[in-house]
Amino acid sequence: MGELADAQRHESLRERLRPIGDMERILSRVALRSARPRDLSGLRLALAALPPLRDAVQSLAAPLLRELAQAIDAHDEEHALLCRAIAAEPAAMVRDGGVIAAGYDAELDELRRISSDTDAYLLELEARERARTGLAQLKLGYNRVQGFFIEIARSQADKVPADYLRRQTVKNAERFITPELKGFEDKVLGARDKALAREKELYDELLQQLCDRLISLQNTASAIADLDVWVTLAERAVALRWVAPELVAQPALRITAGRHPVVERFTTEPFVPNDIALDAATRMLVITGPNMGGKSTYMRQIALIAILAHIGSHVPAEAAQIGPLDRIFTRIGAGDDLAGGRSTFMVEMTEAANILHNATPRSLVLMDEIGRGTSTFDGLSLAWATARHLALRVGAFTLFATHYFELTALAAQLPGVLNVHLDAAEHRHGIVFMHAVKPGPANKSYGLAVAKLAGLPREVLGDARRHLAALEERAARTRGCRGGRGSGRGALGG
Repeated sequence: MGELADAQRHESLRERLRPIGDMERILSRVALRSARPRDLSGLRLALAALPPLRDAVQSLAAPLLRELAQAIDAHDEEHALLCRAIAAEPAAMVRDGGVIAAGYDAELDELRRISSDTDAYLLELEARERARTGLAQLKLGYNRVQGFFIEIARSQADKVPADYLRRQTVKNAERFITPELKGFEDKVLGARDKALAREKELYDELLQQLCDRLISLQNTASAIADLDVWVTLAERAVALRWVAPELVAQPALRITAGRHPVVERFTTEPFVPNDIALDAATRMLVITGPNMGGKSTYMRQIALIAILAHIGSHVPAEAAQIGPLDRIFTRIGAGDDLAGGRSTFMVEMTEAANILHNATPRSLVLMDEIGRGTSTFDGLSLAWATARHLALRVGAFTLFATHYFELTALAAQLPGVLNVHLDAAEHRHGIVFMHAVKPGPANKSYGLAVAKLAGLPREVLGDARRHLAALEERAARTRGCRGGRGSGRGALGG
């Protein structure tokens, strides 16, 4: 991707990719015989852009890009076929007509000419019949009962050619039909229906011809999709100041001033970048801090940076050193599965079980507030045991966000575990989230401040403060009776 980002090479490729729509989607519709006319006109436009695109990619030196160039076929025959077969501006549906281009099929052209220019054809036929028979008074007519006919004065009826078949006798005239006129009558009376049926037949044949060449077209579409990804990532890297990560063989996840690419794009305030340093010596971070402080954003940005690095992209950071990861596991967010009869807590435990059974020392694990769906002591016990298992048995790189302050003691008990926190500052008018990751555990829970920010009624917040004070006083007395053992803050955190 570096070659695309250098010297703005991605810009010229973006322009060449611009006329190309979603070829893979169009071709999947072709394979299912459900492609609409405008899908094929879009495919025609895409095929026209392939030769200059391939030439531009072939001029680049990166092996991956040259490999993609080799996979992009020009498809001259398919493009020529679509140019001949599909009208410049086809109708949305085949049933509307006007899809097959003029000149592609002689039978369809004749049906269209008949249905759209009946009067001109009749005048032409009348002139030819006058010239052939020498009867200057000969004229063509039509009525709903008899259809089309050639009318001749009765006094000249004996001069008609042998192929004239009498159809009707009227006062002072005889009416005849010829094989040509009968054929025209059969055509014109159902010309539109026949033209639509012929278009449908030709359209189905065209889809079959494309299906016969589908594998080659799909290979080209896949290569273009890959190229589009690299060009887009290169454009983002240049526009957003991403850097090339250093990929190393040993386990490592070191990021300097990492950013979340999506949150950074849509936040109205300056994004606060953060670092991380995981390696053989440090494999788990216990992350504490207030709700809305940025714990989940921090964890997600680490995962996104790791994914971007592994697919070969630049990353949103000042510097990054990434070792090999086999999988990324996440237990983030809360949600139930009502249709499956699973509560929020059951979903949480199922996801945690999957992580504990399948994570390896080469995995990245994100655990966000596990245990919150049950009672305080149950949740704390499960979170504690899960963190210990990940640290001692699994050994995966782990970001473990929690409101259970008791878990911060793991850093003193287990090797490779560190505490970090995201801080906030309270003032008279509310709370300010700092969003900066700092070493050590959080020293305060800001649950009531966040509740106030969310708009809880003043009387509810007042009751909560009084009850919190009573709980803390009771916990302090309990610690005094027990000789100061235990923090008692797990029941209050968050």
